[in-house]
Amino acid sequence: QVQLVESGGGLAQAGGSLRLSCAASGRTGSGVTMGWFRQAPGKDREFVATISWDGSVRYYADSVKGRFTISRDNAKSTVFLQMNSLKPEDTASYYCAAGVFSLNYLSNYASRRKYENWGQGTQVTVSL
Repeated sequence: QVQLVESGGGLAQAGGSLRLSCAASGRTGSGVTMGWFRQAPGKDREFVATISWDGSVRYYADSVKGRFTISRDNAKSTVFLQMNSLKPEDTASYYCAAGVFSLNYLSNYASRRKYENWGQGTQVTVSL
């Protein structure tokens, strides 16, 4: 089991930046893929980004590619999501997730079902 706690959400203006953090406890590190998802009001939870246990493999949703960067610090059991050039459509609750699987292009990493553990979420609001 992995316990996840997100932080860093808040209000930003369009074009601005925010950095989300996800502190993990329990089973972390080797074999644990970490991801970020988001859910806007009235919409399904969608994939944002994911990173392999050693940080060597990363994938992004097309909507955030080139603007968001996922990273992790295993020594601190923390995963980050750096969000730049924010847009109003990035407004959502952002969730950290952890799954025990090997991350590669065949691993269906964008599916919520791949991730067994979830945080409570942190709200990001982007205004014009």
